[in-house]
Amino acid sequence: MDTDNAGVVIEVRDGIAEVLLNRPDKLNALDRAMFDAINAAIEEIGRRDDVSVVVLSGAGPAFCAGIDLAFLGDPGNLPDLSVRTHGEANYFQQVAWGWRTLGVPVVAALHGVVFGGGLQIALGADIRIAHPDTKLAVMEARWGLVPDMAGYPLLRGLLRNDVARELVYTARQVSGLEAAQLGLVTRTAEDPHGEALRVAHEIAASSRASLIAAKRLFRVAQDEAAPARDVLLAESREQQVLIESEEPALRLAAAFGGRGAVD
Repeated sequence: MDTDNAGVVIEVRDGIAEVLLNRPDKLNALDRAMFDAINAAIEEIGRRDDVSVVVLSGAGPAFCAGIDLAFLGDPGNLPDLSVRTHGEANYFQQVAWGWRTLGVPVVAALHGVVFGGGLQIALGADIRIAHPDTKLAVMEARWGLVPDMAGYPLLRGLLRNDVARELVYTARQVSGLEAAQLGLVTRTAEDPHGEALRVAHEIAASSRASLIAAKRLFRVAQDEAAPARDVLLAESREQQVLIESEEPALRLAAAFGGRGAVD
């Protein structure tokens, strides 16, 4: 069964749901339609009992360049971020956190650029396979913001604390190779999508019930001192204050006067 929902394509076969971010002309940058489509994809897969594993990838030259700055630059697109729309997460966090809370494993295939919100979506996956030349960055500091799409609860446990702080504070880009060394991605492959599918077939050969139980146990075992719900809400509150200040608007204005509409 295939689903095409305004920017996201879902194909399900042999227990594997391939989810393709499909806005290639904008490097799969996140606008309202993309947020809606990704959240709808997570919801659809969560309802299905014929999916044992998800492969998440991006069409065209990049996995995801982050939030479309035209979308971010319109104050009407940014409601009260402290409102929880999807359980413990808000609407924007759900596109990343939803993959972490989905009942079945998710394997992300990364290439091109994986910036800002795009990186946080990738962090929601259980396993990340990147091309060695992929460029990854926690980009939000560049716009006077913080990573608030579940970046903090998804980063913890992956990286050393000081490494995570450096990447957040500096918005520094790292290659796929360096990302693998740091623990930001699982490993690299010349054909990340092909490797992700290979891993997905191995996973799909296991009992679906055992996969669901194993993923549920990972959430319990890896939950740290602060519950995820508290970290997610704290992200939203800090971002709300920043958005309501002048700095992001000035940085976005400078970007529009420069090179375009995505991270």
